Amino acid sequence: MTQTPAPVGILMLDTRFPRIPGDIGNPASWPFPILTRKVARASPDRVVRRDPAALLPDFIAAGQALVTDGAVLVTTSCGFLSVFQHDLAAALPVPVLTSALLQVETVNRLLPPGRRAGILTISASTLSPRHLALAGVPEGTPIGSTEGGSEFTRAILDDEAQLDVVKARADLLDAATALRADHPDLGAIVLECTNMGPYAADIRAATGLPVFSILTFVSWLHMGVQPPAF
Repeated sequence: MTQTPAPVGILMLDTRFPRIPGDIGNPASWPFPILTRKVARASPDRVVRRDPAALLPDFIAAGQALVTDGAVLVTTSCGFLSVFQHDLAAALPVPVLTSALLQVETVNRLLPPGRRAGILTISASTLSPRHLALAGVPEGTPIGSTEGGSEFTRAILDDEAQLDVVKARADLLDAATALRADHPDLGAIVLECTNMGPYAADIRAATGLPVFSILTFVSWLHMGVQPPAF
């Protein structure tokens, strides 16, 4: 039996940087249709480096519009929006997944004894205990970041029109291998940033660890909302 895949709604930041295959905002990244709504004034700088609290009503309104348009679940294009998880889930009539960070504790439960998941983020300096707590991330979870790199963090958070993919990949691989070297008990890596998906396979190859992202999490949830028909 065939069925038409139900669309996923994505609350998009207000950006101009390139969204290459593997990025949450590129339709080619998904095996099902996506619907998007851009939230005006929700720049990467504002959401990641500052306080987006005043934008919550705009995110709720955009989420409600996505549901009206047919979205069967709603996610966001920034892992730092874990701060809106409870509010958006309360305001929308469909499942809401604001951040890839929400899967850290689940991944922990699947790993062998003595192993735990670590997080790779675009901005460790602003990923606060509140972001982590609202996503259910255990205290003491290892965190690595691309902030020390030459391309990825700067190009995304400054919303530049160009992205050097080769340099961005190098930043991700440097950060991921450093995270593993610093934490011998690491059993998996969760990519906080929704723009890190294009590099997941390279990170897996470089570290030998399973890599989880917003793509893996939303795809899992979509199969629950719309189970495959056999």
